[in-house]
Amino acid sequence: MRLSEYVNYDATGLASLVRAGEVTPVELTRLAREAHDEVNPRINAIIEFYEDAETVAGADSGPFHGVPFLRKDNGFTEAGRLEEVGSRLLRGQRCDTDSYFMRRARLAGLRTLGRTTSPEFGASGMSESILNGITGNPWDLKRSAGGSSSGSAAAVAAGITPIASASDGSGSIRIPAAWCGLVGLNPSRGRVSGGPNNQDSSFGLGRLFVVCRSVRDMAAALDVFSGPHPGDPFIIVQPNRPYVEELSQLTGTLRVGVATTKWGSVEIEPEVLRAVEETAALLEEMGHVVTDIKPPHDPAEYRRIMLGMVDFRASWLESAARAMGRTINAETLEPVNLKLHEHGRTLPLTYAAEIHEAIRKMRLQVGEAINAFDILLTPAMPSMAVPHGGIYCATHPTICAEEFMDADAASYQYLGVFNVTGQPSVSLPLAQSTSGLPIGVQVVGRFGDEATLVRVARDLEEARPWHDRRPSIRAGAS
Repeated sequence: MRLSEYVNYDATGLASLVRAGEVTPVELTRLAREAHDEVNPRINAIIEFYEDAETVAGADSGPFHGVPFLRKDNGFTEAGRLEEVGSRLLRGQRCDTDSYFMRRARLAGLRTLGRTTSPEFGASGMSESILNGITGNPWDLKRSAGGSSSGSAAAVAAGITPIASASDGSGSIRIPAAWCGLVGLNPSRGRVSGGPNNQDSSFGLGRLFVVCRSVRDMAAALDVFSGPHPGDPFIIVQPNRPYVEELSQLTGTLRVGVATTKWGSVEIEPEVLRAVEETAALLEEMGHVVTDIKPPHDPAEYRRIMLGMVDFRASWLESAARAMGRTINAETLEPVNLKLHEHGRTLPLTYAAEIHEAIRKMRLQVGEAINAFDILLTPAMPSMAVPHGGIYCATHPTICAEEFMDADAASYQYLGVFNVTGQPSVSLPLAQSTSGLPIGVQVVGRFGDEATLVRVARDLEEARPWHDRRPSIRAGAS
């Protein structure tokens, strides 16, 4: 197999070639390395390609047998491997346990070949950090790949691997998926365990999953990574059948709520709005009942919740600093994260109760507002990928903590609310701007109902296929 052929396959397709004996896992690893060597110097998505990549363990069976895989450097631990979370404070930190997620990856046959970039602590929706530099968007290197799963998305979009791990606390799967032209599902709270050390991350706002290129890969990954583990705080309703079987099921008639107005202070760019309206029209043509919806939550309350989630990180940061033998200061933390740390370190214990109550109220408010709908259709992001830098980056030298969180809430206005509610939501690359940039459209399901999202996403992929769209920088293009 040549590199120009390798980059055209999704993970399911590569695994089928391995099972048929047409290519070996080692050959795929070498092709991934070739792709890395060709494009990573330009996009800076992978911070470590393992020297022992060709001998990496992976099951000799499974739905993704032999498929090259990458792990985001935040939340996906492998025993003995580095996990620096994009921070100088944790430079050189090695993990002593395998996460349940990575164990499942190996059992599925995935071969993890390296680590991808993430902004410091995943606190930004942009793709840069002081520790690792800027990760460029393969569609336009001057623009952000999105965050915080920036390196994973850029690597998959550029063809280094067809799938990579990603996580989402307020949009960190869906932002880079939207800006890099990928499929990015944020599963329901509890669908994928964060164990053994991080179950119910940020009180359920944080989720683990992947970015990939196709709906069938998304469905197969749900089958691989879903399921409870010991220590999980609750067990979500389990699916009626494997998610890959949903690909052959009828969708039925759905009640669709469509967001065509802004849910925050940032305006929707006309081309993004057009993509949502055209997708709504397509769903109506398919027989679904489509209705416009109003913003279901108060942006100020969402901003307050997200600031609270960051404030709760203060004690963890101090423990991490002690473990590394370092001091929290301007040499170890980026400017905004240092200010956020100072904001949270002296708050009273009663503050935690206030944030928990705000979360409960938002879940109720949003739940009541959208209960009449089977799915929602919204922009993933109000704009296409933006240039690097600016107020959305934790590296910004002068912005204060509150201003940063205001900007965060405004830009990611359609995303983080569903981290609060726990609902599954997926960004699909259904459109492109006139300048050729990807536009992600978000579909949101009922809590625990990833099955409906799989079926709807399949319908939309068949009606508006995106497989042949290619970014300007892609391995094997020459």
